[in-house]
Amino acid sequence: MKAKFEKSMMGELTFFLRLEVKQKEDGILIHQAKYIRDILAKYNMNDCKVASTSFASQTEITLDPQGKPVNKSFYHSMIGSLMYLTASRPDIMWAVCLCAHFQTNPKESHETAVKCIFRYLKGTPKLGLWYPEDSCKVDRRSVSGGCQFLGNRLISWQSKKQTTVSTSTAQAEYTAA
Repeated sequence: MKAKFEKSMMGELTFFLRLEVKQKEDGILIHQAKYIRDILAKYNMNDCKVASTSFASQTEITLDPQGKPVNKSFYHSMIGSLMYLTASRPDIMWAVCLCAHFQTNPKESHETAVKCIFRYLKGTPKLGLWYPEDSCKVDRRSVSGGCQFLGNRLISWQSKKQTTVSTSTAQAEYTAA
């Protein structure tokens, strides 16, 4: 690369676009602990109680037409901060996207739900994406999977790497079937 492009070596990658990269012998961990601390401070949630889940199971979010309106730009800002965080935190994706549905007319109940996500993040700042060392091997085997639904609710899913290598898409489909 040095022969073709001008570049400098500044050491091991540890931080990129607010993503913290921890390179270990057995893999790479990508998380956003510093970003979480920053947004907790920005929204005055540093001293909040920790929540064990990103969303209370008994909480039902609706349009809430009789609810008290909240500051739209503040709500949009909170949702935007959380959306950026989903890059390394798929565990909050569903809750954040559900809260994002109410950006046109946010109410106190919606803001409370967003704050629940922040309380969960406070207790789990170093969760992220783990890439084991051997996960990047290219073996040309395809992955197949399936989902089981009960009505419109996902109840289970699975994925499996095929045991054979296929030389074409048609052969891979035949093997999977």
